[in-house]
Amino acid sequence: MADWDIKKLRILRTLQELGTVTATAEALHMTPSAVSQQLTGLAKALGVTLLEAHGRRVRLTDAAQLVLRHAEAVFAQLERADAELLGYLQGEAGQVHVGAFSTAVPALVVPAVQELRRTHPGLAVSVREAEAEAAYELLAEGSVDLALSLAAHAPTPRDPKFSRVSLLADPLDVALPAGHPLAAEPGLRLADLAGEPWIFGSSGPWSQITTTACENAGFVPEQAHAAADWNAIWAMVAAGMGVALVPRMAMAGAGAPGRGRGGAGVVLRVLHADQPRRHVVAAVRRGSEGAPGLSRVLAALRQAAAAQERGDGTPQPA
Repeated sequence: MADWDIKKLRILRTLQELGTVTATAEALHMTPSAVSQQLTGLAKALGVTLLEAHGRRVRLTDAAQLVLRHAEAVFAQLERADAELLGYLQGEAGQVHVGAFSTAVPALVVPAVQELRRTHPGLAVSVREAEAEAAYELLAEGSVDLALSLAAHAPTPRDPKFSRVSLLADPLDVALPAGHPLAAEPGLRLADLAGEPWIFGSSGPWSQITTTACENAGFVPEQAHAAADWNAIWAMVAAGMGVALVPRMAMAGAGAPGRGRGGAGVVLRVLHADQPRRHVVAAVRRGSEGAPGLSRVLAALRQAAAAQERGDGTPQPA
């Protein structure tokens, strides 16, 4: 029987993900020569060729791809074993590390933690803020146990390393200066704002979400100002410098500049006819779903997401 060395299989999987021995070595805090030696040992133990030269780089052979397909099942089973052992050892206690993008922290994570403190005081939740895409990197490397991200920037549901749970379709409302001619326009549509100066991030998820929503409405937004911080965006809108799409979850945060119909010189309008949304998902490493603490955190996040979808703090049309 072949020797399926778990450590070496993880190195092979990392090489598949990152593409080069150098990047694999950096990610695993190893030297490139150590990575090569480990993979040479794995190939010898399995009796197959795993790597082949491809210019100045290497690529995985068909045999390596076959090995990894089976390895993913092994990794998932080990996660399930860890989950069962954790349940046996810790019961109601333990710690869960959560990585979440900024607006998800006050809107979903904080309410979930508050509920868990009431119902499961022995369960500790550690929170780490991270960009939506970076949260998956933390999850893959084991730095967090659960990642909150956006569906548009997450691995596909078919990725064998993760299990995903859809949490929330977060509506995007439009923020306009209080004196804007369209601030009280009945039946306001996103396309009505095609000629306006827009405020959104210069790169990253929020830039893509804004441009995609506008393109779906039939126009490309003219970016007048670039900002990713909601207080900065709010201040610029209030000053009449442009308009912006605002995720409703951003209004749930402590210190949010305005709620309801707006505030501080800003009017928030719901785009009833063509409401754009961003989809929030939670993900765990496949096989770990049965860990008692992790399943309770997921349940609490679902509860917080349901409260958001019931419309707490939803702005009303002007």
